[in-house]
Amino acid sequence: MPFSKRGVFSKPAAVSSVSGSLAHSFLSTPLLRAINLSIAIFLVALAAAAYWIGWRTLPQTSGSIAAPISARATIARDALGTPHISAATWEDAIFLQGYATAQDRMWQMDATRRLAAGELAEVLGKGAMDSILESDRDARRWRLGRIAAAQARHLTPEARAVLSAYARGINFWMETHRHRLPPEFALLNYDPRPWRIEDCLLVALEMGRRLTSTWREKMNKLHMLEGGDAAKVDFLYPRGAGAEIQPGSNAWAISAARSATGKPILANDPHLEWSIPDPWHLIHLRAADVDVAGASLPGVPTVIIGHNRRIAWGMTNLGFDVQDLYREQIDLETGRYLFQGRMEQARLERDVIAIKGSAPLPANLWVTRHGPVFLTEDGQAYSMRWALADENTLDYPFLALNRAGNWEEFNAAVKRFVGPAQNFVYADVDGNIGYHASGDLPIRPPNCPSDVPQDGAAGECEWQGYIPYESLPQVFNPPSGMIVTANQNPFPSDFAWPVDGRYAPRYRAQEIRALLESRKQWKPPAILTIEKDVYSAFGQFFAGQVVAAWDKHPSTKVRGAIDLLRSWNGQMEIGSAPAMIEALAYDAFRDTVADRASHGRAEAYQTSFMAPQAIEKLLRERPSGWFADYDAVLLKSLDDGLGRGRMLEGARTSSWDYGRYNRLTIDNPVIGNLPMIGRYFNIGPAPMSGSPTTIKQDSRRLGPSLRMIVDFSNFDDSLENITAGDSGHPFSRHYRDQWDAYYTGHSFPMEFDRIEARETLVVNPQ
Repeated sequence: MPFSKRGVFSKPAAVSSVSGSLAHSFLSTPLLRAINLSIAIFLVALAAAAYWIGWRTLPQTSGSIAAPISARATIARDALGTPHISAATWEDAIFLQGYATAQDRMWQMDATRRLAAGELAEVLGKGAMDSILESDRDARRWRLGRIAAAQARHLTPEARAVLSAYARGINFWMETHRHRLPPEFALLNYDPRPWRIEDCLLVALEMGRRLTSTWREKMNKLHMLEGGDAAKVDFLYPRGAGAEIQPGSNAWAISAARSATGKPILANDPHLEWSIPDPWHLIHLRAADVDVAGASLPGVPTVIIGHNRRIAWGMTNLGFDVQDLYREQIDLETGRYLFQGRMEQARLERDVIAIKGSAPLPANLWVTRHGPVFLTEDGQAYSMRWALADENTLDYPFLALNRAGNWEEFNAAVKRFVGPAQNFVYADVDGNIGYHASGDLPIRPPNCPSDVPQDGAAGECEWQGYIPYESLPQVFNPPSGMIVTANQNPFPSDFAWPVDGRYAPRYRAQEIRALLESRKQWKPPAILTIEKDVYSAFGQFFAGQVVAAWDKHPSTKVRGAIDLLRSWNGQMEIGSAPAMIEALAYDAFRDTVADRASHGRAEAYQTSFMAPQAIEKLLRERPSGWFADYDAVLLKSLDDGLGRGRMLEGARTSSWDYGRYNRLTIDNPVIGNLPMIGRYFNIGPAPMSGSPTTIKQDSRRLGPSLRMIVDFSNFDDSLENITAGDSGHPFSRHYRDQWDAYYTGHSFPMEFDRIEARETLVVNPQ
């Protein structure tokens, strides 16, 4: 049999001839021609659809337009698509911020206001998941739409002017792009309604809800107290301890004495739930009376975190509890309820949830003096009071903060901030660094802990106003030359008022301080190495406890895993087998501890609210009444964890990879669900380093959403990046052009004076 020149068998000539004839005959059939034609038509239709709802709807970022502004302005976009807006007045700059943000994030903004108002089912319809309808119900219980409407009626003149300018910019974009809306609107078959001031407030309230919601923890602890050992439950869930993983952040400032540049450096990396598009939109606003760059919140005007020519600021969630549940003695038919021995009448708020393609769903709500009857469970009704729901005159201090030039002006602006309560970190060109907590923090009577529901009928746990701003934790130019906040409790033990809240374990703050102390002088690129640090002091402590237990009771069964833990450096890094072993063993031990405290009634979601420092305290003190032999429980937890690991990674423990265990996928909520092509618009699955107790706080639910490092010696040497990209349009080249740098721990110049514009849109007054 002959061979081809490539060394493989070739067909005899006769066979080739027959094959060719058959192929030619088949290719000539009408059926195949019809199939080929159908495929061609399909591909052409697919390309046409991609153009019509995709590339055709990309924003215009160069050339010129006319808009209702006072003087000529420009929107220059750099290599990352970040808008640098230059305008004559702040009103024009804010108007154009609204316009540029709508260009990049219109669907995200519309979805966020609908999420907050409980209006997702109105556009997703009856075919949507049950979770969408439950999300709408939840938002109606929070009353976010009604709160936003009330806030809009009580705005200060400055706040109204800022929000109005921003809303006008968004609406101008919508009016001029009704037939060129982002793809999500076409796929879901609806048009966005005009943007209102209330919608800005809804977006802000939604962020407030994410950062301050504590009602689930209160109910979880109540259930465990009712069915378990109260002393043990209080030990595992002490007042003032936060959950293992929750929205938080890191921020710090170092003085000139610790900086290699001769000027302060400020760093901030907020930790929020993963999302694509990003929760932040990078922007630069320049006008006669403002010049500020940083991160904005899509749907809300001005820069929220950033710097101007004089000062910089970062923020972390304070964690002070601004939400209480009250057990109400209420007749849910009439709304009559008991308060301090007399009957009062709750207010009935009638509401319906619109559902596309289906009948609306009633969502009526009783509202007591404490707030809405938020939850009814086992015949018991609970109302909720929330600081952000109070109907007071509402300010919006961020324009003043964007303009502030010194510590006094910074404080004057931050004092007006009502919430969600934050730790503000400050630095300025004169070499000063500072810190101030801010927000409306309720004053509770001394014997009224907020970590469980209180008796609403007794009326003994009513709020008594808010803590004065001047009395909140603060510091200015500390002798140490550094300020560090990582959601730890900033209140002194002798603070004048009761302190309740969800405060992070000390691990992140301690590690940041230790790293800052490890060298005398810092530059921004080196600061970035701190933001991406994945050492877990708690993880190494727990691994040490397991190793010590094995040393007392050695066995060959887990010897290989013990050897890996013994030599481990505590780094929660991709490729690490001991990091995965520790994580699995800790999960098993935590579940065992929660099970013991609750007499076997703990649910999986309850263990996640446990604070790691409670486990550390338990293992250091080893109090009686928990376990007869702590070491045996630790080794059993290791064995259970290894069993789970073998199911995930196989029997060879040394080849396990923490990154495969801690794997991240970020789904686009609409485009990402399209068949066949949707996955190309998602991020991941990607192996991730970090853990809940590392500086780079990481889980499958949340992680660092922004990294910013401000260098006062040269603002253009500052660094900044977000997770995916500044554009939310899935066909934009800026949709996820920052992901690779983010993932590998790199960043980009935060352009301020040296703006390398790749595209410029000239905006002329109409």
